[in-house]
Amino acid sequence: MLYAPFYAAYAVGAYAAERAGRRTLAVTGCRTGRAGPARRRGRRALGRADAGHEAPRREPNSALVCFAEVVRRDPFSIVGQYPNPDLRLCDLAKMRLATGCEVPTPWLCLQADLWQAGIDPARLDRIADRSMAENLNALSEGRLEAAQFFEPVVEEALASGRVTCGTRRAHVAVPLARFRNTRDRFVRDAEPLLSMVRAIQRTQQWIYSRSAPEIAETISSFFPALDRGVLAAALARYQAQSVWGRDPVLPENGFDCLRRYLVSGGFIRRPTHTQPASTIASPCKS
Repeated sequence: MLYAPFYAAYAVGAYAAERAGRRTLAVTGCRTGRAGPARRRGRRALGRADAGHEAPRREPNSALVCFAEVVRRDPFSIVGQYPNPDLRLCDLAKMRLATGCEVPTPWLCLQADLWQAGIDPARLDRIADRSMAENLNALSEGRLEAAQFFEPVVEEALASGRVTCGTRRAHVAVPLARFRNTRDRFVRDAEPLLSMVRAIQRTQQWIYSRSAPEIAETISSFFPALDRGVLAAALARYQAQSVWGRDPVLPENGFDCLRRYLVSGGFIRRPTHTQPASTIASPCKS
């Protein structure tokens, strides 16, 4: 669901319009975040936030460039059993909270927010080793008071009546999904990459000019097992929260903010050599 703009770009013909060949694209898996094979074959990879910073740790000689921001804000919501529209970060210190084990970035972002609010994350009563599905069961059975979920889990839980309220924390603007490739490729042959940036920009403009049900209708073939109503509700939530960028510009301050989150959370030990494309060129101006 997080990568809906990527699927929409296919569905509305944005890549075809910009002559960005379909075979040059690869989507990084949410669980692994690995784009190595695709990158080594000269393909572009769309991946989750932490992978771009993590890759140099696995490959010390890596010279990755990130470009075309697709997801701009933290897509995870804090879901509770009971309505609590005034939920504050300090309230989490009084709850039993679960964070999913599938991907580390949501907890790393929330952890940084807690530190900034003067709350020691280590003092939380947190369950960290269970999947979102397990956490949803525990939440509905009263064994948890709150849990972090992304879409469509949030809408599925609300539609099923297993929880009564989803409360969203303040979403920080950090680049949570973007394309990446090597700096050498970017400098040597930028036009195919620029065509992808333009295709993403077309798609972003389309997404924010359409209703959630219309977007759901357009990309539903990519989610054949998902109820159409749940799909539309999930898209509407992300659209309202501006989870997806309105343009493909990858701001350096957001990129650095994410890097600080990953360092403070111990995911990486020091800033990496990965850099945003804006430090090399300005593809969105081409």
